[in-house]
Amino acid sequence: MSKSIMQDEKACYITGRTDHLHKHHIFGGGRRKISEKWGLWIWLTGEYHNLSSHGIHFDSKLDRLVKAQCQKRFEELHGHGQWMQIIGKNYRE
Repeated sequence: MSKSIMQDEKACYITGRTDHLHKHHIFGGGRRKISEKWGLWIWLTGEYHNLSSHGIHFDSKLDRLVKAQCQKRFEELHGHGQWMQIIGKNYRE
């Protein structure tokens, strides 16, 4: 497992809780391997992952916010050009 660029501790990114955690790849589907390789993932409780209507898989505003935060952190580490090369979309607009 790659190290997340978003978190140093194993705790929910939203609540800080340390129980019932799910690993959420910020870019899933066909980009899941990219998320894993570059550390584009966070810990979420099941509630904020996919077990409630306000989970990140069902809340497009939360999903977009986390993608923008991930882009910001990635660009601090690797630059905007590298982001566009691997993700190809700007979430910080």
